[in-house]
Amino acid sequence: MPMIRLTAPAGALAQEGRACVQRELAAVLLRWEGAPDTALFRALAWSYLVELPQGAQTTAEDDDARFLVEVTVPQAALSERRRAGLIDEVTATVLQAAGPGRDAASRVLVHEQRDGTWGAGGAVVRYADLVALAKEQRADA
Repeated sequence: MPMIRLTAPAGALAQEGRACVQRELAAVLLRWEGAPDTALFRALAWSYLVELPQGAQTTAEDDDARFLVEVTVPQAALSERRRAGLIDEVTATVLQAAGPGRDAASRVLVHEQRDGTWGAGGAVVRYADLVALAKEQRADA
């Protein structure tokens, strides 16, 4: 039940990139988590795009576009190797969505939810439940 949220200044993404970046980021996240590529798991991978109004993002130095990607996964879902691969591919996906010639910076924050602190449909969802569901989905594929 991963989630990924891209925060970007309005207009910082190319029109073509804006149209597909959310699904691409969700697919990247599922791949690095090792989740099966099934309709159920694709539907569980929520992806958000938050566009900030003009002037809402800056640094002490300049007003260049910066991208923040926040990834939320169950604790233990990502090994160190998978986390590094996720960060690398998420960064590349966002910069590609920004379009050619954009000199943009990005940050990726991975939030790992402790087991028992994630809920869906009014019930606690445990990591072991997700692992079992993934095995079931792979067996049915």
